[in-house]
Order: sequence, then C-alpha cells, then structure tokens
Amino acid sequence: MEKLIITACICGAEVTKEHNPAVPYTVEEIAREAESAYRAGASIIHLHVREDDGTPTQSEARFAECIKAIQERCPDVIIQPSTGGAVGMSNDERLQPIRLLPEMATLDCGTCNFGGDEIFINTENMIIDFATRMNELKIKPEIEVFDKGMIDMALRLHRKGHIKAPMHFDFVMGVNGGISGTPRDLLFMANSIPHDATWTVAGVGRCEFPMAVMGILMGGHVRVGFEDNVYLSKGVLAKSNGELVEKVVRLAKELGREIASPNEAREILGLRH
Repeated sequence: MEKLIITACICGAEVTKEHNPAVPYTVEEIAREAESAYRAGASIIHLHVREDDGTPTQSEARFAECIKAIQERCPDVIIQPSTGGAVGMSNDERLQPIRLLPEMATLDCGTCNFGGDEIFINTENMIIDFATRMNELKIKPEIEVFDKGMIDMALRLHRKGHIKAPMHFDFVMGVNGGISGTPRDLLFMANSIPHDATWTVAGVGRCEFPMAVMGILMGGHVRVGFEDNVYLSKGVLAKSNGELVEKVVRLAKELGREIASPNEAREILGLRH
C-alpha cells in the first residue's frame, strides 16, 4: 500500500474563533497553523484565507501573503488553494488564487445545500470554466465531491476532455446536504472512481476520525483540520491543526501505514516539479 498523504485544511471559510480560539485569521496565525500541521506530518495545506477580522476572502494579494509566510516556515509543503471561497462569491472572485500558479487547487464538481438558506453553487458551465483555466495554467485539480452525482459529473467532464487523468478526488463526507460519513458510503464513493485515480477522504465533524481510519485501511488518503472539525475528541477542543494531524499519524502507525513526505506526495499525485 502506498504511503499516506495527509492534507490539513487549517481554517476554511466558515469556522470561527467562537468555535475554537485557535482558528487562524491573520497571516501570522495561518502560517503558524500550517507549520503545526506540516511538522506533525501533513504534506498538503488546503488553504482558505481570511481578513484579520475573520472575514473570508479570495483576494489574490491575501493569498500571496499567506503562501509566502507558509513557504518561509514549510519550504517543501504542497499548498492547495481553495477555489470554493465562500457562499455567494463570483467565479472570478473564487478563481483569484490560481493566478499565483499553485501546484494544485480545488475543483468543486456540483451544487450542494449547506444548511439553512445557503447553497454552494457550481453549475456544469462553471465547472468547465474552472477546469479550463486550471488546465491552461497546468494546475492539478483536486476534484471535490460532496455526493455520488458529483463523481458522475467529473467523469462525464473527463470523457469530454475538460478534466485530465489521472484524477485525484476529495470525498467530503458528513456535510449537511451531502452524503453521510459512513463506511458504507465511503466504500460506495471509492468504488465509483477510475482505478488509476487517487482519493482523499474528509469527514466533517464527528465523522472526521472514523472516515480517517477507513481511508487509511482502504489505501486512500486523509484530510483533517479546523475547516472540517475543531475537536480532538468528544468535547475536547484541539489546540492546533497539528494535534489533529498527530492523531492521524498515530492511527496510521497503529494500522501499519507510513506517512508520505511532500515530495513523496508529489510522486503519488503526479504533480509537476
């Protein structure tokens, strides 16, 4: 079984310091949390950025500041900007960070209810537009899917030439409005993608560590971090993203899976050097 790639989603766009005081907002805080995850064993930093007051932003300038600060502390880590942004942002607003030519960026492959009146919109034409721009810049998309139908959309767009093989999927499971975070559903998702594709599982809330264990055992990869879950265990707030990554590393070692370095992750994912 290949080595385990751990992705740390260090802040997201929705979680706040009211949920956990360690959630990072400022450039310094984001760099600190990225380093804590990297030192613990994360190869990829899935990056959203915030204004100093916590407001989510897709500002190219803010991403550039944060990426520079992270690279100073973690020179070989893979930085994966989100093009999801926050609910209500325009396409051009969401795509700003790809102008910085990251190795990877996320590509959301469907529309999803996010609870209440919030709808995360990704029409077919939007997905094609995002994929086309990433292809032009030679950025590998991480295909983010919240349900089985989004896998089908990605595969249809692959057949049409918009998404290139080998594909890498991120199964986001347990979101209100998406597929549940259960072993049955993870098996269903993993068995629905091509044999040459790779995948990561991101369990939201209490699904985070059960899905991490399943991902380790099944030969997939794992995402953890404050974007998805702020607790180390029931009722115990994590002090850092690094603590969440450390828990995955402990689980992986118990289950006989080695941890990939950033350069080993690049080899597994077929990233440009």
